[in-house]
Amino acid sequence: MVFLSFVLRLSPCITPNTSTKAFNHLDSITVLFVTVLLISNVASTKIVAFGPLTFDGGTILFPLSYIFGDILTEVYGYARSRKVIWLGFAAALLMSLTFIAVGALPPAADWQYQTAYEQILGLTPRIVIASLIAYFAGEFTNSFILAKLKLLTQGKQLWMRTIGSTLIGQLIDTGLFILIAFTGVFPGSLLWTLIVSNYVFKCGVEVLFTPITYWITGWLKQQEREDYYDAGTNFNPFHLPGANH
Repeated sequence: MVFLSFVLRLSPCITPNTSTKAFNHLDSITVLFVTVLLISNVASTKIVAFGPLTFDGGTILFPLSYIFGDILTEVYGYARSRKVIWLGFAAALLMSLTFIAVGALPPAADWQYQTAYEQILGLTPRIVIASLIAYFAGEFTNSFILAKLKLLTQGKQLWMRTIGSTLIGQLIDTGLFILIAFTGVFPGSLLWTLIVSNYVFKCGVEVLFTPITYWITGWLKQQEREDYYDAGTNFNPFHLPGANH
């Protein structure tokens, strides 16, 4: 009930009521953002080799969450991005707790895949905590830096703002997750290999997708008639509804 109350408290802020400006595409971007986050968390259970890089499978899709975060902050502002980040956090927490609870329940007598389930979806509390802490710190850092840089550059040089914020946000996200989740589990050499490989791949995706980010943000600004500047915004990540900004 506490979880449901938290989500319901956020929902009106994603889909504005009649007293706030209505947007045509904010809900769609929110759904895509949360979907990418959840799929990435599940795919992270596999460590993959991609050429010279070694990283968890979620890294293939997870960089898109930062691109969506950039778009949310650039077009709609930090406050609306903050609400979407919290919804993603709540959804990831619910998913993780559900996987853990289902894994703890006794399997049916003729179901022989309990070990396989635990290996793939039986997330340990340590990994859940690492994932949520890293997500929270990385996403809010990314959004905060992008919003501040937009004010500093007066809305110019979007490429510098998206790449710059991602370089710092992904460093915090990647470092925290791997160190919290796997210190003492993997040897130190593998930990650093994972951090470097994940970081290089994620930031590389951001750079490669910069032209697409430009196109989407430009299109959304025209469609939504919004190009928010966070002058006077309360950047406290815990500042949730009632104020809009």
